[in-house]
Amino acid sequence: MRRRDLIGLLGSAAAAWPLALSAQQTAMPVIGFLRSTSLAPFASLGVALRAGLNEAGFVEGQNVAIESRYAENQLDRLPALAAELIRHPVAVIIANRPSARAAKAATATVPIVFTLGSDPVQDGLVTSLNRPGGNVTGVTFLAAVVGSKRLELLRQFVPKATSIAVLIHPDTSETEIERNEVLGAARSLGVRIIIFDVRSDLEIEAAVASAVQRGAGAMLIGTGAFLTSKRRELVALEARHALPMIHNQREAAEAGGLMSYGTSQTEAYRQAGIYAGRILKGEKPGDLPIIQSNTLQSTSNNNPTKSLAIE
Repeated sequence: MRRRDLIGLLGSAAAAWPLALSAQQTAMPVIGFLRSTSLAPFASLGVALRAGLNEAGFVEGQNVAIESRYAENQLDRLPALAAELIRHPVAVIIANRPSARAAKAATATVPIVFTLGSDPVQDGLVTSLNRPGGNVTGVTFLAAVVGSKRLELLRQFVPKATSIAVLIHPDTSETEIERNEVLGAARSLGVRIIIFDVRSDLEIEAAVASAVQRGAGAMLIGTGAFLTSKRRELVALEARHALPMIHNQREAAEAGGLMSYGTSQTEAYRQAGIYAGRILKGEKPGDLPIIQSNTLQSTSNNNPTKSLAIE
C-alpha cells in the first residue's frame, strides 16, 4: 500500500471513530415490556404505556425503544423471556405480576416497574409501599377487593338468582383474596355460590356448561391476567348459554359481554409509563413509592348496540 493511501485510510478511520463513539453515547434506551399473557387481548395496555411515556417526555422511535415479550399464558416461559430482555439489554422492564416475579428473580440491578392487582408487599416484590427499596416499584390497582361489589351488581341485575357461579384462576394472592371477598358478600346477600377453579380453555368451557346444568342464574368472572385474556371466549360462552356474566374489565363488555366492573388497567399502565420515564431520567425505582390506582370502570351493555362507561 502506498504511503499516501495509508495516510488517507488512517485519516478516515480517525474521523469515523468520534462519530461511532457519539452514536454509542446517544443510543436510545430500551424498555422491556414483559407479560404472562398473549398480545392480542391487551393491545390497549401498550397504548396506555406509550401515553405515559409521552407524558414523561419519551416517544417511541424518537428517544426510546420498546421490546415486547409475551409468554402466551405459559408461566414457565417467563424466566427465559426475562433473561432475554436483560441480555438485550433493556434499561427498564414493565411487567405484570407473574412477569415481575420472574424479572426480579433474574436481576437485582435492572429497574422493574410492575402493574398488578394484589398487594406487592405480600407478593414479596417490595418491602414497603412508601419506600420500595431495591430495583422494583410500580402500580397496584387492587382488583381483587372489588369482587364483592361485582357480586352485588350482578345480583341486582338477576335478583331472582339463588345460585351464582364464579370462575377463578387459582393459586395467586389476588385471586384468593377475591375468593374470600365473594364468599363473604354471598353470605350477606343470601345467595349460594358455586366456585369453579379453571386453568385452561377446556376447563373454562366445562365450568360454564356445568354452571348452567347446576342451575346457576348468573356467573362472576374472576380477576387476574389469565381470565382477562380469555374475555372473547367468555363472551361467546355467555351468549351461547344465555348465562348473564359480570366481567372485571370494560373491554369484555365492549366485546359484547353483559356488564363489567373493576379497576382500570389502562390507567395503571399509563402511570407505569410515567414511572418508567422518570427512571430513564435518573430516579431510582426504590425511591419511587408504589402508586395505588383507584380508577374504577363500570360498563353495562344491556343494549348490544350501546354501552355506557363510567370512570
